[in-house]
Amino acid sequence: MNCREAHPLLNAYLDGELDAAHALEVESHTRECAACDAELEIQKRLSTAIAAAPYFRAAPGLHARIETAAPAWRRPAPWLALVASLAVAFLLVARFVPTQNIGNQVIQAHLRALRAGHLVDVAAPGGHTVRPWFAGKLDYALEVEDISARGFVLAGGRLDSVNGRTVAALVYRRNGHIVNVFIWPASEESDRNPVGQSQDGLHMVNWRAEGMNWWAVSDLDLHQLQELPLCPCFMPVHETLRG
Repeated sequence: MNCREAHPLLNAYLDGELDAAHALEVESHTRECAACDAELEIQKRLSTAIAAAPYFRAAPGLHARIETAAPAWRRPAPWLALVASLAVAFLLVARFVPTQNIGNQVIQAHLRALRAGHLVDVAAPGGHTVRPWFAGKLDYALEVEDISARGFVLAGGRLDSVNGRTVAALVYRRNGHIVNVFIWPASEESDRNPVGQSQDGLHMVNWRAEGMNWWAVSDLDLHQLQELPLCPCFMPVHETLRG
């Protein structure tokens, strides 16, 4: 992939709209091309800045006092007020987009793998093959849990792309259903309890633990998906999956 081919894909890469193959090509190119890597970093910073923009609610009655105090010729034109309202609305939406956007990307990655029939890059036929396979392919260490005794059988793992980066995807099976679990490092240090949500007939549970983001998605009933025993808060205090 050259710069002419990579540049139009940068936005789609950041938005998680590329399939895994093209996402990996973009990542490979930006590692070798300083110009495209710099452009990608600028777009990342812009997206982060917009999402982090503060919002301050005006005091009740402020608008009315300004209208009363300002001479008619100095009052903002209706079109200007509309533009200002749209700008505020954009900032409000931007504050809530990241998590929702990641959820959309996780669902798309899940569906993409199902439709392509490419669920795993490495299978796990009862052996400890998945964790060593990921070593060297990710920029973070990955724990791979055997939770088959709890009803979730590990089928294998693959590389995928979420939120503009390569992530690990672990694939589990439960009662004929596929569960994709996406894991990547969190920018926040604090843990976060699981949050369940449903969208387009699929269910997701996401949480943050031990410095990692976790997103599980499946067509399993939400209450069954919430039984996924990968999050420490699902486990009895005397048990651990870290063997």
